[in-house]
Amino acid sequence: MLVAGTSILSADEFRTPAISVARVEWRAALDQLRSEISTQPTVASAFTFLGRRRLAASDPRSMPALLQLNAVTSRIFTGIGRSPVPVLLPFDTAAFLDARLKGAPASLSPSRYQADFSPADLFDAGPSGYDAVFSLEPGAGGGMPQRTFAKPVEVQITGSILTYDIRDTLGGKGEPVKALSAQFPDLRRFIREGYVRYAFRRFGVPYVVSIQCLDSSPRARRLACREAYPVAERFLKALRIAGGLPSRPRMDLPSGVAERPAEKSPDFLYRPVGDIVANSGYRREGGRADFTAYSQIRFPLEKAPAFIHSQSLRNRRTNDKLLSLDGPAGGKTSYPWQDNFCEARSFGVGQCPGGFGHQGQDIRPAPCPPRNERADRCEPNQRPVVAVRDGVVIRSLTEQAATLQINTHNEHIRFRYMHMNPMRMDADGILNGRHVGEGEKIGVVSNYLDHPNGTSRHLHFDVQVFTRDGWLWVNPYVTLVSAYERLIHGRGRQIGPDSLPSPAVAHALPQDVIHPRSQEGSDN
Repeated sequence: MLVAGTSILSADEFRTPAISVARVEWRAALDQLRSEISTQPTVASAFTFLGRRRLAASDPRSMPALLQLNAVTSRIFTGIGRSPVPVLLPFDTAAFLDARLKGAPASLSPSRYQADFSPADLFDAGPSGYDAVFSLEPGAGGGMPQRTFAKPVEVQITGSILTYDIRDTLGGKGEPVKALSAQFPDLRRFIREGYVRYAFRRFGVPYVVSIQCLDSSPRARRLACREAYPVAERFLKALRIAGGLPSRPRMDLPSGVAERPAEKSPDFLYRPVGDIVANSGYRREGGRADFTAYSQIRFPLEKAPAFIHSQSLRNRRTNDKLLSLDGPAGGKTSYPWQDNFCEARSFGVGQCPGGFGHQGQDIRPAPCPPRNERADRCEPNQRPVVAVRDGVVIRSLTEQAATLQINTHNEHIRFRYMHMNPMRMDADGILNGRHVGEGEKIGVVSNYLDHPNGTSRHLHFDVQVFTRDGWLWVNPYVTLVSAYERLIHGRGRQIGPDSLPSPAVAHALPQDVIHPRSQEGSDN
């Protein structure tokens, strides 16, 4: 059981992630800003590029032009000065200020200065960098080719001072883009995990621009990746420095031993990470043994007990044998837990041996006890789902997934929740830019997958970390095991992949009553 850069681990030892910190070249950023502002002489004279001497380079007063820039752009991109990396956005600050000086109305849409991209759907800046989402409406943008899709195209950009050092055999690949080589000499374009991505470094900082797309021929309602190319390239050509401020230098964060409760739980059992149901991986590949607890999170369900098991393999057979054990010691509402990150799906997951996988873990709450055993009221359709950390929601109206982004001094990480009812999330305001606190209720466990009753009643939960290839899915199993241990104030016991506890130890609970069709529904 090896983790890159660490010694051999014991069976019950988890690791924290290794994270690299970029060294930002702010003087180079100032030079680029000066060049961009100089296109409008009346605007350039308002900026001061000579700072106070004898100030450290990390002191914002040494770069007054950045303070002036943030004062202007923060009216549109709230909190932009919190970013410790130069914020690149498709926003022409010089043209914006020139128009204001010439009397343009304040109500004029920012799209005029954003290469026809709509006002930002999301902008979030914090101690580790920034993230933004823009969209291009169908038909918008002069000179764009005809497209077959009907919805706006969302473009994401992230610039981060932190990158997670994961073992990634696919990392760093891609092809150059000749049309952009002068502006971005090291630009790589590649399709990965359902997105076309453009990765580059500027001022010593990694940036990634990405668009979700289908790597196939165009379809009426699904964007093909080759259709996304001109949208992304229009976005990249329009990038300008819009803000950011230097911060104190930081050190890289090496992997260490993750903290866990010392006291043993009397009943919490789990199978090893990577031990997925036999033959359930893509082309019957196995799982991935990743011992990293990527963040110290609160467990995403409000109350214990809760159970991690496959929600799509029950009653599925291979060679006339059940793929999963579903008896009292291995059912979906009993211990031990079992990893299902790399179960076969059509989603690209670079961390799985076969390159495709489930992207996350399926979590099921315990069923309500019989009426005569209830200590308090238990509503089977109202089991609360909570925020695992203080963070910002990334979610558009009607979207089925809700993502919680954490942007702190030592973390840049995302947690995604699936199968909650999107209409209810809309009504509750679980939408782009919403700030939530750790433990705050954000929904209830449901069975929504394209429509109500589209899957079994459970929560799909996954984790993405920022890398040189952008946001990548990593196995959340160990993160969830350690979070559950904190919830129940007890350390779990790992059991071997071929052993089962006796029924007396298994903590078996009554099974939910579920319609057979919903039980066998596919899951993300």
